[in-house]
Amino acid sequence: MSAPGKIALIVGAGPAGLTAALEFQKQSQIQPIILEASREIGGIARTVRYKGNRMDIGGHRFFSKSDRVMEWWLQQMPVEAGSDNSAAIGYQNQSRSIAGLGVHTGTATDARDLVMLLRPRKSRIYFLRRFFDYPIALTKDTLVKLGFVRTVKIGFSYMTARFRQIEPEKSLEDFLINRFGRQLYLTFFKSYTEKVWGTPCSDISAEWGAQRIKGLSLTAVVGHFLKNIFGRHDRGMSQKKTDTSLIERFLYPRFGPGQLWEHVADQVIQAGGQIHLGWKVVRIHTAGNRIVSVDAVSDAGETRNFAADYFLSTMPIRDLVPAMECTGAPVPANVKQVAEGLMYRDFIAIGMLADRLSVTEPGGGLLKDTWIYIQEPDVQIGRLQIFNNWSPHLAVPGKVWLGLEYFCCESDPLWKMSDSDLEKLGAFELEKIGILKADHVLDAHVVRVPKAYPAYFGAYDRFAELRAFTDSFLNLFLIGRNGMHKYNNQDHSMLTAMQAVENIVHGITGKDNIWSINAEQDYLEYKPANSEV
Repeated sequence: MSAPGKIALIVGAGPAGLTAALEFQKQSQIQPIILEASREIGGIARTVRYKGNRMDIGGHRFFSKSDRVMEWWLQQMPVEAGSDNSAAIGYQNQSRSIAGLGVHTGTATDARDLVMLLRPRKSRIYFLRRFFDYPIALTKDTLVKLGFVRTVKIGFSYMTARFRQIEPEKSLEDFLINRFGRQLYLTFFKSYTEKVWGTPCSDISAEWGAQRIKGLSLTAVVGHFLKNIFGRHDRGMSQKKTDTSLIERFLYPRFGPGQLWEHVADQVIQAGGQIHLGWKVVRIHTAGNRIVSVDAVSDAGETRNFAADYFLSTMPIRDLVPAMECTGAPVPANVKQVAEGLMYRDFIAIGMLADRLSVTEPGGGLLKDTWIYIQEPDVQIGRLQIFNNWSPHLAVPGKVWLGLEYFCCESDPLWKMSDSDLEKLGAFELEKIGILKADHVLDAHVVRVPKAYPAYFGAYDRFAELRAFTDSFLNLFLIGRNGMHKYNNQDHSMLTAMQAVENIVHGITGKDNIWSINAEQDYLEYKPANSEV
C-alpha cells in the first residue's frame, strides 16, 4: 500500500478516470482528485436525461472479454434477479453462474434499480431501403436482397482477395478488402465508413481496422453461420470465443451507462475522493521529467492550482501538449507539430420521440434493433438507435425513443446548425428513407459531443514521436480514449486505468503495459517479475 498523504490528480470523469479513482481507493491510500471540464459524469458513456427519456450517447454494450472488467461491473451493479437463470460468466476457462449474483434484497427503490439487465443484441444495416443482418449473414434473405449478380460478384471478389492479399496493408481500405473482398467492401463498408470519418478509407490507417474489428472477416461470418445451424451455442455471458461484433447478449444498466458511472462517482466521494465538475485544465506545470501541478479554470471563471504526486490524463492529447508548453515546458518542435496534426471526428446525437415508426417487425411490433447502420448514401445520418431496445426504462411508456447519430467536424456546417434545424433535418431524412413520417415526431433533443472519436489519419502516423515525449514524464500516465488517442471501447479504457493504477502502486514507471492494451487482447494480471521499477 502506498504511503498516506499522496495525491493522484485525474483529468476527466469518464470510464477511465472514474475507474482509476476507485482503483486507487481499493488498492492504496492515494487520494484521487478528479477534474472534469463538463458538468456531466461518465464522459461519452454518460446518460442524458430529457423529459423522462434517457439517451445513451453512442451506445454502450456492457460486454468484455476481460474477466476483470466483467466482474468489476457486476460488483457495482449485479444482474437483475430472475433475468436469466442460465446466465454464466467465464473465468480462466471455467464457468460459474451469475444469476442473482449480488442482487440487492432491500426494498429501497434505488437499490432495486441499481442492477444490470441482460439484453438481446440485434443490429442491422439499412441499405437499398432494406434491412440486412449486421454483420452480414449468409442467409437466403440476404442473398435474395442482394440479387444473384451482386452475390456472385461478392463471392468472386472475396476468393480473389484471399489469394491476392494486399501487402503491406497501409490503409483501412486495404484492411477491409483483404478480409471481405473488394465488392463487399464497396457494397457495405466504404460508404458508411467514409460517412463516419469524413475522409476516404484509403487515407485512414489500417490500424483502425485492427483496433475495431480485428478477427472479423467473411470467413468468420461463414463460421458463425454454420455454428448456429450445426454447432453448440456459447450462451454464457462471457462468450469469450465470440468476436465482439457477433455477440448476441450483453449486460446493460437499467437506466443507461451513466447510471453505473454516477454510482461509481458516489462511491469515490464517499470514500474520501474529490470530483470537481466544471473545471477545465488549461496549464500543466513541469519540473524536469515530472508533472508538479495543473491550473484549472472553473465554468464560473475561477482559476485554481492543483498539486499532486501522480497525474492521469484522459484529456485530448492535442490539448495536453499546449497546456504543458504554455508553462514553459520544453516541448520539441516535432512533438508540437504532431499534436497539432492530430484529428478527431465530432458527433451529434438527436433524441427523437415518436408515436410509431413506418417500418415494423413482421408481426407489426416495434423493430427489435438496438442499432441500425444507415448505409444509404443519400442521407447524412450514419446510425440510428432505438433506445427502447437498449432498456425499456430509457423511454416514456407507449412511445418510440430514437437516437439519430451524425458524424462531422466542429468546422462543418452541420455542427453549426441550430438545434431546431437539426431536428428538422433528422425527421426529414428518416422520412426520406422510409423509417418514420415526420408528422409522427412529437419532440426532439440535440446533444453535441466534440472530439468523440480520435482519428487514425492526419498526423497519426507520427504518433510514436508524441508518445515518446509524454512517456518521458515519470508521473504522467495517459489513459482512456482521448488520453491515448486510441479508439478504445469503454472496457479497454477501464483496463488502461487499472494498469496505470497498478503501475503507480507498484512503483512501475514504464508505460508499455498500458499502451499494449488493445481491442480483443487476453489481458494479463500484474506480474512483479516483468515489472520495470
